[in-house]
Amino acid sequence: MIGIGYRKDFAEEWAEQPELISPDFIEVAPENWINVGGYWKKLFFEKLQQYPLFTHGLSLSIGSPDDIDFDFLKKLKLFLNETQAKYYSEHLSFSKCDNAHLYDLLPIPFTEDAIKHIVPKIQQVQDYLERPLVLEIVSYYSPLAAEMKEIDFINAILNESGCLLLLDVNNIYVNGFNHSFDPKEFILQLPKEKVAYIHIAGHLQVDDGLIIDTHGEPIIDPVYELFEFTMNWLQKPVPVLLERDFNIPQLDELQKELNQLKYIYNKAIQKSQEYVA
Repeated sequence: MIGIGYRKDFAEEWAEQPELISPDFIEVAPENWINVGGYWKKLFFEKLQQYPLFTHGLSLSIGSPDDIDFDFLKKLKLFLNETQAKYYSEHLSFSKCDNAHLYDLLPIPFTEDAIKHIVPKIQQVQDYLERPLVLEIVSYYSPLAAEMKEIDFINAILNESGCLLLLDVNNIYVNGFNHSFDPKEFILQLPKEKVAYIHIAGHLQVDDGLIIDTHGEPIIDPVYELFEFTMNWLQKPVPVLLERDFNIPQLDELQKELNQLKYIYNKAIQKSQEYVA
């Protein structure tokens, strides 16, 4: 399954010319659609009749010092149930403090104290929503007071909380480039049984030593190659989402990226089936 982020930028065009792009599922940020009604809700729910929905949140802020915002969770749960969303994913980061939204996804210190703080919050969210939380490893540009390796921090969160993993291949590539580690070696240390689905996107290289994760550029060949490596490692079908948040091209251009992802995906799945046989 190869999906696309559903955006108002192309919602009308896609409604009028549905043949322009053919994903297997769609994904939205719930915050952008909760309480939306009228015309936009009509277009959105028409697509829900055709495609499964995945959701990828922006404001849970699981790593912030604040308590869980249960007023938000109440609205979220209603939205997830109304839309029959398959997954609710979020970022392993923090985006607000003292109820002030920072409008960015900031990294969490890789510490034992952070693990002890975050794990109970994840469990609270999962218990309230009555579904597993799927957390994404975010891109970051400067580690904060790290006391352990990132991979050990990630694995501790996954194992102790019972949550699932959203594996963003581009984020791992970006972090590997910016922090001088091998993204393939990083992926090999993750628990593959925890991977619920995959994100993949483009980025912007600003100089010889820095990549910015923008979701506003085409996917580059090394990221496609890392995606193929990841699928061969997983040896199982998982949904894959093409993220494009800015500089959104024509739908036929997005379809070309979907086709490339589907080609790599199908090749890896066929290889895994031959291996099992």
